[in-house]
Amino acid sequence: MQQTRLLKLALPLVRTHGFTREALARSVLQLPAPKAHTDPLPDAAVSALFGSGDQARKTLIDAWLTEGIRQLQLVDVKASGATVRELLRARLAYNEPVLGYLPEAFALMASPVSGSPPLDPMPALKHATGIADEVCYISGDASLQLAWYTRRASLAAIYMAAELHQLSSPKTAYAFLDSLFESSSSLESTLGEVSLFSNYITKSWKGIIKSSGIL
Repeated sequence: MQQTRLLKLALPLVRTHGFTREALARSVLQLPAPKAHTDPLPDAAVSALFGSGDQARKTLIDAWLTEGIRQLQLVDVKASGATVRELLRARLAYNEPVLGYLPEAFALMASPVSGSPPLDPMPALKHATGIADEVCYISGDASLQLAWYTRRASLAAIYMAAELHQLSSPKTAYAFLDSLFESSSSLESTLGEVSLFSNYITKSWKGIIKSSGIL
């Protein structure tokens, strides 16, 4: 319970402190009186609550990604008439306050705990497909069988490409997303094979990381 509460309090601090152990340490300063602390958590306490070393940062990144999904769930589609495209635009907007920190965060997520390969594609796949699946669910997508997978694969690829573009050119990200939707019919047929989709997402994820010069 304490970990969950402090993670929630740490999320707004990412805007100023990034996905860092410092953001986690300073979360206790945000507690309401009389529980508010006057000093940040000591490093040992951060490790005990969230994990040692970079694991604590990964815990914070995971919490931020989960909150992004939760924010999508708050959209009242019936009242707003939000389309799949608008839901993906909303998810891109969620990135905006922390754009400068995302390349490093994605690099950290893709780094294996030990050994090789140098980049683990699974976090990228989970990130993109999780957003696509939630958007389809919220919008009431009724695709069945093969169409169900194809629809989500295409939306995941569209979102990942738009997110990559957003990191290098934030002002044109939404126009780029719109352009992808205009050609989405051909994209769906191209990504009909799961192996092609996985390869596309992996390359996009590597592009996001390399755009920052980290790798």
